[in-house]
Amino acid sequence: MRTNEHRRDAPPLPRRTLAEETLVVLSLSLLASAVFAILTLFEFPVRGARVASVSQSTMLARQVLGSLFGLAPVWLVVYLVRRSGEGIGALGLRADRVRDDVVHGIALFAVVGLAGIGVYLAAVELGVNRFVVPVPPLGHWWTVPVLVLNATEAALLEEVVVVAYLVTRLRQLGLTESASVGASALLRGTYHLYQGWGGFLGNLAMGALFGTVFSRTRRVWPIVVAHLLLDVGAGLGYILFRQHLPGFE
Repeated sequence: MRTNEHRRDAPPLPRRTLAEETLVVLSLSLLASAVFAILTLFEFPVRGARVASVSQSTMLARQVLGSLFGLAPVWLVVYLVRRSGEGIGALGLRADRVRDDVVHGIALFAVVGLAGIGVYLAAVELGVNRFVVPVPPLGHWWTVPVLVLNATEAALLEEVVVVAYLVTRLRQLGLTESASVGASALLRGTYHLYQGWGGFLGNLAMGALFGTVFSRTRRVWPIVVAHLLLDVGAGLGYILFRQHLPGFE
């Protein structure tokens, strides 16, 4: 006689959790394409115009939306650690020591910035690095605000995902602290290879430093602040002194 086994269904997830999961998945897949398609429809009418021009408002919208959708992986990471029960503290994301985090971030910025600018310009002069323009389109009232927004996106994306999340997960997978930090730094250097070998080595070194700071302090905000200041400083420096920089025409 065959025994019937009753399968116990897993309890349903809260509606808020399901809604957040849905938005994260869509943001990482086709929601951005849908939003930008809507903008394209306004920029380039289907009928009634032979020459279509992109307005200031839609240019700004593209910049802002691009940065917001660029943060979707950060949202995914935060969602995963919250859903697993680890909480954002596992990634050093608690905002309970804001003043200390900002002070330490400024100190990191000073150390990396002073060394990094010289190495970067030297690498460009030696021909082992490309000169990269680190700013959004110039000549608009929103150039600097969007520069700050883009810098915030890059800082959160790289430091939360590539440092805090990756180092934490690699440690949980059994890698040593040094190997985890090294893998994170190698990944950072690799996706900066488009700049050349100077960009690779510079970001490899910065990744090793930032990874070590996170590993020892379990705080991600100081390296986010440092990265933000580095990108904003590079962008403002380009805007103000671009006529004197190598590669400027």
